Amino acid sequence: MAQKPELKREMTATQMEMIGIGGSIGVGLFMGSAATIKWTGPSVILAYLLVGLVLFAVMRALGEMIYVNPTTGSFADYASHYLHPIVGYLTEWSNIFQYLIVGMSEVIAISQYLNYWWPTLPAWVSGPIAIITLTLANLTSAKTYGSLEFYLSIIKVVTIIFMIVVGLLVIFVGVGNHGRPLGLGNLWQHGGFFTGGIKGFMFSLAIVIGSYQAIELLGIAAGETANPQVAIVKAVKSIVWRILLFYVGAIFVIVTIYPWNQLAQVGSPFVEMFSRIGISWAAGLINFVVITAAVSGANSAIYSSSRMLFKLGSDHEVPGLFARLSKRLVPNIAILTIATGILAGLSLNLLLTALNNHVDNLFVVVYSCSVLPGMVPWFVILLAEWRFRRKNAAALAHHPFKMPGFPFTTYFAVAMLLIILVFMFINPETRIPVIIGSLFLSLIAISYLIKHH
Repeated sequence: MAQKPELKREMTATQMEMIGIGGSIGVGLFMGSAATIKWTGPSVILAYLLVGLVLFAVMRALGEMIYVNPTTGSFADYASHYLHPIVGYLTEWSNIFQYLIVGMSEVIAISQYLNYWWPTLPAWVSGPIAIITLTLANLTSAKTYGSLEFYLSIIKVVTIIFMIVVGLLVIFVGVGNHGRPLGLGNLWQHGGFFTGGIKGFMFSLAIVIGSYQAIELLGIAAGETANPQVAIVKAVKSIVWRILLFYVGAIFVIVTIYPWNQLAQVGSPFVEMFSRIGISWAAGLINFVVITAAVSGANSAIYSSSRMLFKLGSDHEVPGLFARLSKRLVPNIAILTIATGILAGLSLNLLLTALNNHVDNLFVVVYSCSVLPGMVPWFVILLAEWRFRRKNAAALAHHPFKMPGFPFTTYFAVAMLLIILVFMFINPETRIPVIIGSLFLSLIAISYLIKHH
């Protein structure tokens, strides 16, 4: 029996950690936070904290399983092994679908942000250049991808920390406000803390969970990380509280400095916050940072989805050529296929935009369709852990990294995901994406049943 091709373990623990941070801090935080705030006002802070608890449960469950069995595409492996092969198949295709959509949107975002400096630069030039550059970085080696993602993530993280520190000085010391502390009044002076009521708060959770998605990239990177047991413990222990600090801290500063009901008229809340405290070059700075966020998101999309396509090829679910490795031990055919898919999506979007100036709304709907497939890995990780614990009782006896509060932590996380799905269907603005995502998952399930009789 031929041995399955194996990827090279050459990423460091620090790179693995930054992949998780970089994947989950994207343009959704930098440019989309105003849309999140409109549903529920200042209580969006609690929304990020609540979904953060779900994130904690998912990452601890994933870390518990990876510590025992670190593999490429880990959560898809766990789905097949501990639940059913069809669940693993759904997980793999969900990941590919999700990141193809994310990759397209990030590349389109890159083109739009470059127009800030070069208004006449057409997207059909800047978009393909971005895709080619990122494809070459992924084809070189996993280490090159990890290094690029590390530096892109550093830029985003430093900007967020700077913003939080300066924002706290404005709120409590009065920096940029003639020495008069701004205080916390904006949290309740414009219609209360829960401005959208319980329904608005629950609606906002769908957008928030979309912002956190991609942190499970840690599981995919585990197959190419040296000393994965050590790396995963270090990464999971630190990444959750860092993500929560960045998201909750940034959102707290925004809704405290700026009245929430004025954010709908101000483009990027980050730009407005820096402008308010007198940093005149804020727009250019944030534009640069948002470009790095979009590049990072597209970079992670190519990496993640190509590894899942590689795994499907290794498992003979798609033609074996997708499992081929280059001399540098990267899945070059899978990477090129994903990059071509993103380029095709970009071309389609440009064509539709040329034919219809109102097509942007259509693309937002298409992008939202990735939220439900993006939730599949979270469900899989939480459900697989139950079976994992029963089948690995001996390994868990001396396991240093077990899920705290099991099984109640898992019950809570699964229940929250189901509740969020229900409210996504109730909300008219997210109902169509849920239906489309459900149809996609149904078609993939039917294709598996046909293939395997």
